[in-house]
Amino acid sequence: MTEEQWIPGNKKELMSAIEREWKLLLEVAEKLTDEQMTTPDSGGWSPKDNLAHLAEWLNILMGYHMDKRPDYEVLNVLPEVTKDWDMNVINAMLFERNKNRPRGEVLDGLKQAYGSLIAKLESTSFEDLLKPRHENDPEKRPLLMWVIGDTSDHFLEHRETIERGIKEN
Repeated sequence: MTEEQWIPGNKKELMSAIEREWKLLLEVAEKLTDEQMTTPDSGGWSPKDNLAHLAEWLNILMGYHMDKRPDYEVLNVLPEVTKDWDMNVINAMLFERNKNRPRGEVLDGLKQAYGSLIAKLESTSFEDLLKPRHENDPEKRPLLMWVIGDTSDHFLEHRETIERGIKEN
């Protein structure tokens, strides 16, 4: 989350940005052959791995950030795994958990997580999204920052990663 991050002025702008990036991501994913979907890029992740990663983070957004359940519970791991909230550790664990799942299962899981998130966002007021995510955060960063970071920004980042990987191969 950068200082210059775009902030929507209302819920309609937020939902529009999320939907736009979601559609662009699915457009790319659904055009891929089975071989393309499972071919790793230079970083070792296939498009399928990227999509599984996004589904995991949508679930983290809902369970940890929005519902404020313990991070290790949401991730279904031992508390030590999330103790330092090290993205390299967490993302590597999520990669290992999902790498052998079939394409259809990954896509279905991603679509299900997205649908659940959209329903949750629809029932959350914009005012609630503007409240600080962590009460003890000295910067008082709103929940909205995590919503944007785990949806539209994340969709864009991984769509571009997938597109680059396809060009490499």
